[in-house]
Amino acid sequence: MRIAVVGAGGVGGGFGAALAQAGADVIFIARGAHLAAMKNQGLRIDSPRGNTHLVPTQATDDPKTVGPVDYVLFCVKLWDVESAGEHIKPMVGPNTAVIPLQNGIDAPERLLPILGEKAVMGGVAQISASITAPGVVTQVGTFMRLVFGELNGSKSPRGEAFFDMCKKAGFDATHSDQIVTDLWMKFILLATNASMTALTRQPIGRLRDDPDIRPQFIAAYKEVIDVGRARGVKLPDNALDTMLAFNAGAPAGMKASMALDLDRGNRIELPWLGGKVVELGRQLGVPTPTHALMHAALKPYILGTPA
Repeated sequence: MRIAVVGAGGVGGGFGAALAQAGADVIFIARGAHLAAMKNQGLRIDSPRGNTHLVPTQATDDPKTVGPVDYVLFCVKLWDVESAGEHIKPMVGPNTAVIPLQNGIDAPERLLPILGEKAVMGGVAQISASITAPGVVTQVGTFMRLVFGELNGSKSPRGEAFFDMCKKAGFDATHSDQIVTDLWMKFILLATNASMTALTRQPIGRLRDDPDIRPQFIAAYKEVIDVGRARGVKLPDNALDTMLAFNAGAPAGMKASMALDLDRGNRIELPWLGGKVVELGRQLGVPTPTHALMHAALKPYILGTPA
């Protein structure tokens, strides 16, 4: 099974290394110092699940040298979706499955006109990890899960084959027949947690039990749930409880990737997370005052820390 991993950060590096260790033929598409380190020293994953040092690591910045693959784990930042989609076309053959693992909810629909309906699946990644040095990815906590499926809800042979490989790789995986619902369940959590941890500059452990902050979490989660249901998404009745339960069990030091980007002065994914909640709320006539306030406060940092 040939798998291309586009973007070898916390998500792509973590899952890609596990799949390679399980015997998949994994090629990483990366760039800059991270690419150079992987080619020279391999890719190292530091994790409470057990450390991995993938040597040698197959890595390149040129998809044309890779050719068609069976699967693409598409792990770039949300602002790079269209440009990266064009860039990977040489790896997408007639039977290739592209699994976007972005935050947010719109990466699949943005890729469809570029790669075609047959190629694009839906995917959700659950891992807290980031690049901590060139060639090094560090995971916080032990949870590591992929959810993926066809956008039309069917159970496909290619989905089953990838599910089998994920099981060999030793992380949790679900071949879903409701991937749109799964995408929204992550979106409810992440749109809120990203803005909350970024705005406060605090990890989840310092926020979840604060009696002044907890009501803001609840209000923000409810806003995204209301927006999703107004858009026709089938969300479970216990969606809010699921979000609160996740927070309760999350590693105390965990921050959303957007908060980590903010800490580093980097560009942030706010327009596709909290900003998307506000945008859809306006379109659908659903009030989103908590997200509107967080979005307004974080908006000056969208392109990085203001000079």
